[in-house]
Amino acid sequence: MLAGILLALIAGSLVGLQNIFNSKVNEHTGSWSTTTLVLGMGFIASLTISLIVEGKGTFALQNMQPWYWISGMIGVGVVICLVQGVKLLGPTFAISIVMTSQLAFALLWDSMGWLGLEKVPFNFNQFLGVLVIVGGIIVFKFGGKAKGTEAAQAPVLGRTGTQE
Repeated sequence: MLAGILLALIAGSLVGLQNIFNSKVNEHTGSWSTTTLVLGMGFIASLTISLIVEGKGTFALQNMQPWYWISGMIGVGVVICLVQGVKLLGPTFAISIVMTSQLAFALLWDSMGWLGLEKVPFNFNQFLGVLVIVGGIIVFKFGGKAKGTEAAQAPVLGRTGTQE
């Protein structure tokens, strides 16, 4: 279990890091170019590593449902939406919403047993957990001081340390 938690933490940090890189790329090019670059580089990297680690097993795709192949197309939607969300909301707020949405939909799919998942009963504690996370996002976004109040009160010091 500890290994799974560690890997999940690493994945979360990598998603956050990737979104920062993607938004920086998007500042210099369009969203579709960013998505093409991100997924294209990901394809090259994952194919190379897969060939090194798994060899010919990379292409052994027996017993796979044909509709699983759309996963890459879902990735296009993920990158496009994340790049635009970060651009419009900022990284922290956008990722907070993404993570909450991810959790809520994972709970939905688990509890319904959709997409070949083992059906897991949905209980009040899980519902309460999602509500606490949503409440945290609301407090994070809207619970702070009004913008500009600290900046307006704090003196600006120049290089010599005197007030300007």
